[in-house]
Amino acid sequence: MIEENTTIELATHSDASEIAMLSRDLIEQGLSWSWNTERVKKAMRDRSTNVAVARDGSILAGFGIMKYGDKHANLNLLAVKKEYRRTGTGTKIVRWHERVASTAGVFNIYLQVRDQNTIAQDFYSKLGYVVLDKIPGYYKHKEVGVIMFRHIGVNRNAT
Repeated sequence: MIEENTTIELATHSDASEIAMLSRDLIEQGLSWSWNTERVKKAMRDRSTNVAVARDGSILAGFGIMKYGDKHANLNLLAVKKEYRRTGTGTKIVRWHERVASTAGVFNIYLQVRDQNTIAQDFYSKLGYVVLDKIPGYYKHKEVGVIMFRHIGVNRNAT
């Protein structure tokens, strides 16, 4: 469970079921489950999306899914197993996605988090993300969504 032993790499189709279960159990609790195995596999096939996993040896410790656009990217999901939290694993996943985004010329990253999830908001704040807005009913018309943002650099594709 030591962060320096954790590697970040692209997920494989054999990871999809475990990623989906982690999303259901750690992110989507209390909501209808939308990131099922097939949706995760679809994200893996999408050329504008990266599904990355953190591995501690053969153990999947966490994952992140980011969708990339021309100028902006969105961190759709991030989850780290409880036993790997506070080890730097989540930070490592986010920074990996940020490096990919920067390489692709993206300069702004957005993410959404539940208003009641102050632990996640604090985590992202420590990584340089700021709150842009709060949207009532963002999560299945039930919960307030907090939109956060981080500027990661200059868009090299700008004219």
